[in-house]
Amino acid sequence: MRLKFGGEPFGLPDSLWPKSRQTGQAMQFICQIPFGPELFTGVAESVAYLFMTCSGEVGGAWLPDGGENALVVVPRERVTASFTVGEAPRLSRMVKKWWKKVLVPEVCVFEGSLTPSDDPVFVPESRLLELPETEATAYREAVTGNKLGGTPGFLQGDELPFPEPWHLLLQLDSATVPFWINFGDTGIGYAFLNGDGTKGKFLWQCC
Repeated sequence: MRLKFGGEPFGLPDSLWPKSRQTGQAMQFICQIPFGPELFTGVAESVAYLFMTCSGEVGGAWLPDGGENALVVVPRERVTASFTVGEAPRLSRMVKKWWKKVLVPEVCVFEGSLTPSDDPVFVPESRLLELPETEATAYREAVTGNKLGGTPGFLQGDELPFPEPWHLLLQLDSATVPFWINFGDTGIGYAFLNGDGTKGKFLWQCC
């Protein structure tokens, strides 16, 4: 199984597709992320599935416990052998059609390719404010970008949904991905796992 954005989730048990707390409708599937001890020491092989309510009429999608997003963690032994088709909007990108004057949405699917790299150790915001400006700037630049694992680069201060130990599973910059996703004004999404990798939470911040 590979990292995938859009389309239908593969291996997700039907009963685990999350629904919006406010509307009761199925959330939009964003991506699936296989992970295990090669990424986080001591964590079992699992797959995380990220969902978010995409309706502009529903607020609170940025909150880790607001009921409008979900990071569903499924142990590898519970992963099914088929795609899960849900009644939910599909991930899309905005494209130009010759017969239209404005961009229109087009359903899309992407598989991710990964390049290994190193991140600095997490520095809390309170400590970061005490560093010389050059060191603080270098740190912030080092933790930016789209990635699996590593250190979160928060836009609006530390917002860790789990106590230590925690793992950053995914950092997703809405301004640099090839599909449309609403994280506010050039926002960044952060998917976290708890220490043993059995639970996940998601949040996003914007400028």
